[in-house]
Amino acid sequence: MKPRVLIIHTGGTIGMRPSEEGYKPVAGFEALLREKLINSVHDTLPEFDLIEFERLIDSANLVPDDWQTIAQTLSEHYADYDGFVVLHGTDTMAYTASALSFQLRGLNKPVIVTGSQIPLVELRNDALDNLISALIIAGFHPVPEVCVYFNGRLLRGNRSRKVKATGLDAFDSPNFPWLGQVGIHIELHQQLIRTAGTPDLCPTRYSPGAVAMLPIYPGMADAQIQSILDNEKIRGVILQSYGVGNLPNNNEPLMHHLTQAAKAGVVLVNLSSCLQAQVIPGAYACSAGLNEIGIISGGDMTPEAAFTKLHTLLATHESSTQVSDLMQQNVCGELD
Repeated sequence: MKPRVLIIHTGGTIGMRPSEEGYKPVAGFEALLREKLINSVHDTLPEFDLIEFERLIDSANLVPDDWQTIAQTLSEHYADYDGFVVLHGTDTMAYTASALSFQLRGLNKPVIVTGSQIPLVELRNDALDNLISALIIAGFHPVPEVCVYFNGRLLRGNRSRKVKATGLDAFDSPNFPWLGQVGIHIELHQQLIRTAGTPDLCPTRYSPGAVAMLPIYPGMADAQIQSILDNEKIRGVILQSYGVGNLPNNNEPLMHHLTQAAKAGVVLVNLSSCLQAQVIPGAYACSAGLNEIGIISGGDMTPEAAFTKLHTLLATHESSTQVSDLMQQNVCGELD
């Protein structure tokens, strides 16, 4: 019996059509897809059903509640299919893939997130190849984790980043090897792929304003720092620092507000702003005192993984100490 895959169409470029205002989401993707596949060799594809969201999302408009909606849809249908493909816009695809990895723990089936840079409706597109390859991987290959598939690359979802705005090879995983590549053959690196577990599917209700990102830049002013670190609604902050985790420790307002935020129970995570990097606490004198303040290392996590992981932990744990401890533990392959 052929495997069955559920495609969940959330929106994004892959299903858009041109308009006077530029590309925009349009309903009716399944009919277009089946029309494109009418002359394909269907024996090589799994059987599939398709759910299209009533409110299609341009991923630039995505909010944390959308992660819960996608996870809930996957959870409700998890027992009925052998694998899943989530169609999503590229702008925030890495955020969604990361968020899903923290909500869908212990997977024993593939969840492949994909999309395209050119809509399926266009004559020349990358949409059909991305979707067909994602379908085949989800249906026929043992990849029990949330992945991003794009332009021949199979990436761990919470290690993925969008690295090009217009290139067809838009996604990469700078701090972790690809899980596989698709060319003439599908080659998977099974030693890198997580082993199947016992599903623990926990769609999470997020507090949208709980986490902020604070990029570090030369000459940060007191008012700009205070606007984020003194906000009572914020329970966690991702610091995007220099190099291996360096902060300007001569910036007294910054260090003061960081110290006060930590004392107030705000979880402060130090992450490098470099594309390829790992935070090394104390490697330079300017970062030697960060541990004393209460700033924790984000290791080699991507900003998308750190942001969504912190959001998820704050939504599911009351204790900031417990959240800080878990942020430094490898939960589902997001961190070395």
